[in-house]
Amino acid sequence: MLEHTELFFKSIFVDNMVFATFLGMCSFLAVSKKVSTAVGLGAAVIFVLTVTVPINWLLDQYILREGALTWLGPEYADYDLSFLSFILFIATIATMVQLVEIVVEKFSPSLYNSLGIFLPLIAVNCAILGGSLFMQSRDIETFGLALNYGFSSGIGWFLAILAIAAIREKIRYSNVPAPLRGLGITFITTGLMAIGFMSFGGMLTGGDDGAKESETKTATVQNTYDFNDSITETAPVEVTEITE
Repeated sequence: MLEHTELFFKSIFVDNMVFATFLGMCSFLAVSKKVSTAVGLGAAVIFVLTVTVPINWLLDQYILREGALTWLGPEYADYDLSFLSFILFIATIATMVQLVEIVVEKFSPSLYNSLGIFLPLIAVNCAILGGSLFMQSRDIETFGLALNYGFSSGIGWFLAILAIAAIREKIRYSNVPAPLRGLGITFITTGLMAIGFMSFGGMLTGGDDGAKESETKTATVQNTYDFNDSITETAPVEVTEITE
């Protein structure tokens, strides 16, 4: 349970797709002018990441990596189809994005029109593909962790675009210098938000580092006592009586 909780918060704040790796910046900047539009696109990204990352985990575990085809028979144990990772991952993502596009067009035509070309462009959004590639490179062990990672990564991207959309709506009525209006002030705001999100890293690593440091100090003190005891035992002090 602790592993799931740590992965959840770390994926949202510390390893945020936008602020830590700057993936998905095209749609992040283009669709963040209104909060309503940002919410719609963010929800679509959450759904696509939540579905595609676990599916691609199954593909990686049972088809792509070296020796994954052992379940078909011992003669397939030496097969390595990892070179097909990009093709299969993108095929899975494109399928899910097409499903999202159909559902949004059916039930919310206004949102579909406001998102425009950026809804189908989720299929080539580097944040979506990055989620599957990070899952593969980090060797996530279980299907549950892959599902957690996909969902939490989507939540992180959703919070990022929602926050920048709210700020941009407020900035619209602010007295911003002419050279910084538009994408200029947006890039500056994004950088400041990235610094804020990265500061959460201490919440997840500080306790572990403190515990390790405490264990190290305890071990050092114990070794010192043991060393002194061994000196006392092996080298007793002789007392000679002095008479006048």
